[in-house]
Amino acid sequence: MTHQKRAATLAPVALITLSFVPVVAGAIRLTELTGGAAITPENARFFEAPLPVALHIVGASTYCVLGAFQFVPGFRRRRPGWHRAAGRLLIVCGLLAALTGLWMTLFSPLPAGDDGLLSGFRILFGTAMAACILLGLAAIRRRDITRHRAWMIRGYAIGQGAGTQALIHLPAMLLIGTPVGLTRTLLLGAAWVINLAVAEWIIRS
Repeated sequence: MTHQKRAATLAPVALITLSFVPVVAGAIRLTELTGGAAITPENARFFEAPLPVALHIVGASTYCVLGAFQFVPGFRRRRPGWHRAAGRLLIVCGLLAALTGLWMTLFSPLPAGDDGLLSGFRILFGTAMAACILLGLAAIRRRDITRHRAWMIRGYAIGQGAGTQALIHLPAMLLIGTPVGLTRTLLLGAAWVINLAVAEWIIRS
């Protein structure tokens, strides 16, 4: 029991730490959009359609940080009202992050170094994230807590993809330099696969 309590306490800390790089990067990007930063070839696509970019940053950051606290069983039991209220907000933020991510993939110019395969990955996992959240919502409306928890864990795992991508890029950069082309695409895709594998392990254990 002591080990389980320690794991439950460390879970949100680990998940928030995993969110740190994308949340900070998003905050910097949001500052650029609202602070009149100089437009460069690297950030021009964000200024062409700033609203979905801003909504994506706010939605994804809130989803990853607030969602971390939903993994504390004792907190859910002691404060069920907070869990439900936070859950409603997380559904909105998660869908906002997924749908704006899909919008940017489909309608924004392709970033330098990206390819069609990476766009396909983003469409696949963005759609899967939205579907998981909606299936989790449908399950809790049926009072099916087990399936609700499973689908929400899967959706959160996909939403945390950017954090894992930053984590696995560091050793890759140390070993081979900045990943480009197919190597970068496969590393980004692997992050989502790793997260979903961990999610399935958590669900089944």
